[in-house]
Parts: sequence; C-alpha cells; structure tokens
Amino acid sequence: MQDLYLHPGELLLPAPEVNPTAWACVACDQYTSQPEYWKEVEALVDGQPSTLRLILPEIFLPEADVRVPEIHRAMRDYLARGVLTPGVKNGFILTERNTSSGARVGLVALMDLEGYDYHPGSRTPVRATEGTILERIPPRLAVRRGAALELSHVLMLIDDPMMSVAEPLFERRNTLTKLYDFPLMMNGGHVVGYAVTDPADIAGVNAALEALRSRLSSNLLYAVGDGNHSLATAKAYWEEIKPTLTPAEQADHPARFAMVELENIHDDALIFEPIHRVLFGYDGDTLLDELARYAVEKGWSLTGGENTQEIVVAFEGKEVRLNIGGSPHPLAVGTLQRFLDDWMPAHPGTKLDYIHGDAAVRALAEGEKAVAFLLPALPKNQLFPMVEKLGSLPRKTFSMGEANEKRYYLEARRLER
Repeated sequence: MQDLYLHPGELLLPAPEVNPTAWACVACDQYTSQPEYWKEVEALVDGQPSTLRLILPEIFLPEADVRVPEIHRAMRDYLARGVLTPGVKNGFILTERNTSSGARVGLVALMDLEGYDYHPGSRTPVRATEGTILERIPPRLAVRRGAALELSHVLMLIDDPMMSVAEPLFERRNTLTKLYDFPLMMNGGHVVGYAVTDPADIAGVNAALEALRSRLSSNLLYAVGDGNHSLATAKAYWEEIKPTLTPAEQADHPARFAMVELENIHDDALIFEPIHRVLFGYDGDTLLDELARYAVEKGWSLTGGENTQEIVVAFEGKEVRLNIGGSPHPLAVGTLQRFLDDWMPAHPGTKLDYIHGDAAVRALAEGEKAVAFLLPALPKNQLFPMVEKLGSLPRKTFSMGEANEKRYYLEARRLER
C-alpha cells in the first residue's frame, strides 16, 4: 500500500471539568469585520478555559505582537494545569456536527505535510483549492513558532460518492466510545465526537482510502476545503525546521503533521456558500464607472454574452446587477478578483474584506463608502475538476457553510516532543 498521508495520532481534549461550550470557539478567520461578535465571545468565556486564548482571531492581527506571547503562555499554562487530557492516544475522532444544514460527518486525523504543496501548479496528493495569499502566512507562522499546541479549523475534502471512508463508522457510532456531546457557542449548532482506536477500524479507513485512490483519474486525493492558509502555515513551519533535524527525527516529528478534519464533499449537509467582497473607503458610483471602463479595456461585456457571469454590487441601499460576458476566467469570482487586484494598488486608502453571508454583506454595504460585491456559489461537484484543471481557484472562492457553521477549535495536539 502506498502512503495515504492520513494518520492516527494522539489527540487532546478539554478535561471533564472544563465547560466545553466556553472551550470551543469558531475559526480565527471568521467575523473579521464584526468586532461585536468577538466581544460577545469574550463575555461568554469570562475567564473560563477556552480556545479563544490559544488562537489569534484575524480581527486582532494589528495586536499580534502582544497577543502571540500571551497565546504561547496560555498553551503551556493549560498543559501544566491539566486543562487538556488525552482523548485518543493512537486513533481518529469521528465527528457529527449538526447545524441548520443538517448533520455533517467528519474524521479528525493527522495529515502528513510531505504529501502537500500549496504553491500554484502543485500535483501533490494533498492540494490547496484556492490561491494562497503569502502575506497572510507570517502572522500565523508567528503563532506556530514556539507553540506547544496545535489547534485546527482545517477541513480536508475527499471526493467519495460511495460514502466509503467515514460513513461506515458513523453508521455504527453507537458501538464507539463517545468523547464529547455539547452545544457550540454563538449559534454554532451541536457537535458529538467518538473515539476510533480499534486497529481494525483504522485499517478499514486506510483500505477505503486506498480503494478510493484506485478509482481516481488523477492523484488528487485530498483537497483543502477550509483553512487553506492555516495548512500552508503548518507546511511553511515544517519546511523551516526540517533542515535542523536528522532523517530519523524528520520521520516522526510532530511538526511534520497537521491536524485536519476529513469530510466527504458528497455529504448532503456540506453546503458551499460564496465568499463575497466588501470594499471600504470608496464611492460606489465612481467604482462602478471605473469597473465599466476596465471591462471595456479588457474586451468584456457588462450586458452578458459568452460565459455570462452575474455579480451584484450593493451600496447605500442600491443594488446593481452586472452580467459580465467574455471574461477568460471560468468563474465570476476570478473575473472580479482580477479587477480588484489591478485596481487596489492605485487606491491605497481602501480596504477589502471577505465576508460570508448575504445578510452580513448587505448590512455592511449600508455604511458610508462601503461597496459590496455579491457572488454566486460554486457548485460543489465542480471543485475537484476545477482544481485539477486550473491548479487552484481564485482566493476566497467558496465557503463551506455560513460563518457560524465553520469548524470550531476543539481538539488539540502537542507540537513539541
């Protein structure tokens, strides 16, 4: 059997006396323009042990110099005080996440970073689905350097229409040891976790992955569905320290692996949502005029045509529907991002943010000099073919669910020997 890159491992969980709802908080790259969300989380946690103390929400990136040392201290403090205890010592965790979209099944495991490359044109078995913004790696790398623990919001996708990898375990979940079962904070739904430690079950997962790989038309076995930049950071850190290790140390060093949750793209509860753009600091009417001129220069039409792509522009209570034709980009998000990437360097006073949820975007567009671009969703059955064809999609092309349906930090693992 060839290396499948997915491995069991020791996974830590909060001790029984820890309030799990206060412990688990949403991915750090959510609610980046909504400080009130994080204020409410802070009030909810109120001094209790929480993953909020172990992550750097991106809304607080300007405070990284102060927050990163605090994160490292909190990790070591939690380990010293027994806040975290072993959940499984050599296994996976089977998860059931219930949200308004339904019950989503996952398998928490370790991904060997030797099988992953986030650079454009990668042909590795583990690939990024979107373009990686390299400048987003350094602040995350600052957290990982010197960190005693890894937490993860990475969702790794497989294209498994036969429901053969995690689903058989889920069908007999009542025979597994339940590790946690609680409501997530801030309308995050409910999560249940089960220990998968029987060698026969682990072998069954490997056999199903091997059979899945044998049916593929390419070597793309795993595609990053969420957490592209977090996984890229883990890879960057591994490549940074690998030269300092002996071959024997490299073989099983904790930093060689990244914790992920494996999910099947064919899960009915896994919904692809678009990631919209909101531009702050510019007049909407003026921006529309400049977009129209740009389209003419590029030979695009704003009234449809070949490969028509619809983008809704909202600002100051108005909505304008663009039907762009003739773009060489197969997706509307690529067409828009091309314009924004060319336009923004000449407008340094503006800020671009990436927002989930139509309602949240329209609310932000009510503000003065805020222009929202609402994009269509990517059909999820196009993800693997698109990644194989294009190498990677434009950054922030899709979101797996709304912001409150993102993965919550819950399990942890040691990054140091």
